[in-house]
Amino acid sequence: MSTFIWVVVVVIAVVALAAVGYVVVQQQQRRSRLRARFGPEYERLMAEHDSRHDAEQELLAREQRHSELGIRPLPEESRDSYATRWTEVQERFVDAPGFAVTEADQLVTSVMAERGYPTEGFEQQVSDLSVGHASTLDHYRTAHEISGRAARKEASTEDLRQAMVHYRALFEELLQETTRGR
Repeated sequence: MSTFIWVVVVVIAVVALAAVGYVVVQQQQRRSRLRARFGPEYERLMAEHDSRHDAEQELLAREQRHSELGIRPLPEESRDSYATRWTEVQERFVDAPGFAVTEADQLVTSVMAERGYPTEGFEQQVSDLSVGHASTLDHYRTAHEISGRAARKEASTEDLRQAMVHYRALFEELLQETTRGR
């Protein structure tokens, strides 16, 4: 009888260790997937949250919301039209840099809207964009920050030029991107 009990205890211990190992491997795979998908945004949220679990839950919630948005690629005619409008905005920069930055922001927002992204509230925009465009989020944040300073007349012409460069990074990605991550 005592041998039987030891066998049962060993089997239970092995099963428990296997279950723990499985859970750990699953967490590591999820973490790797999130890190690969969100890039710098993953690291930013890790620093922002008190726990890794909370940050990862936020990223998973973003993925869930994104999957429900109905993001779609732009038709070719729209891409061509937006590309032409972007060229016009860049040309206006020479004479009216502040106005051009405002137009660039509006153009990015228009592309987002046509693609199916909600456009109310900058933080929600960033959250929604992070799922498919994590690599260009820092560009968008920087452009938005400079745009805010420009509205308060606190941005130099060089700052405004940088804002245009940053807006262009996201703009081009939104224009060409199909539906990666869906």
